[in-house]
Amino acid sequence: MKVLMIGDVVAKPGRIALLERIQDLQENYGIDFTIVNGENVAGGFSITEPFAEQFFAQKVDVITSGNHIFDKREVVPYISKQPRLLRPANFPAGTPGAGLWTGTAKTGTPVAVMNLIGRVFMHPVDDPFRRADELIASLAPEIKVRIVDFHAEATSEKMAMGWHLDGRTSAVLGTHTHVQTADERILPQGTAYLTDLGMTGSHAGVIGMDRDDVLARFTSVTARRAEHATGDVRINGVVLDIDEETGRAREITRLSLKHES
Repeated sequence: MKVLMIGDVVAKPGRIALLERIQDLQENYGIDFTIVNGENVAGGFSITEPFAEQFFAQKVDVITSGNHIFDKREVVPYISKQPRLLRPANFPAGTPGAGLWTGTAKTGTPVAVMNLIGRVFMHPVDDPFRRADELIASLAPEIKVRIVDFHAEATSEKMAMGWHLDGRTSAVLGTHTHVQTADERILPQGTAYLTDLGMTGSHAGVIGMDRDDVLARFTSVTARRAEHATGDVRINGVVLDIDEETGRAREITRLSLKHES
C-alpha cells in the first residue's frame, strides 16, 4: 500500500498549498492512506476544528501534532472528541486526546498511527521510547502497517528511535525542525526512516515565520511574536510503499515540491 505523510503544515501558505495540491498528490502516487502533521496550521501555532475538518474533507486520514498542539485553547474540546487528531502519546497522563489511532486504509488494510514527542531540548515529558514500546504492545497482531511521527528536536534522538523501532514499525518519520533532511532509507529490519519530513509552507522566512520578526526576537527583548512568512511555498513530505502482509517498507520517496499559487 502507498502512504503519504506531509511535514509540518505552517499557517495559511502551507494550508492553502496542501488543500490545492493534495488530491493531485494522492492520485499521482496512488495513495491509500494520508497523514498530515498539523500542529502549526493556525497561524503557525496549533490547529482549530474548521481547519482540521478541511483536511479531513480532502481525504486526510489522520492529523498528527507536537509541542504546539494546545496553543489554541479551542482545540481542547475538539481533540477530545476527534480521534483522528492526535497529540503526542507521551504527554502526561490526563492530557486531552490520544497519541494512537487505529483503523483501516481505503484498501481495508489495518493501520496504526502513533504520535510521540522527544525530550531533548523540549519541555519535560514521559519517556518516548518506553511509551513507544507500550503502544506497540497494545496493538492487535493483525495491524502490520504502523507509522510513527516522532516530533523531536535532536537528530540523535530521532535516529535512536528509528533503530529502537526497526522491524517493529513500518516507518519512523521525524517532524518539528521544519528543515527536510536527505537521509531517507530503509533500516535493516524493514522500517522506513527520515530524520525530518520538513515543512509545508513559506520557505522565504525562518522555519515558516517572517524573517524580520524572527531576527528581531534574536536581537531584542521587546520583539513581538513572529507572524508567518509568505512566498516560496513548498510542500515537504514522503511517500511510503509498504508491504501490507508484513508491514515492512519497500520504498521511501522524499517529496519537496514548489507550489505556485
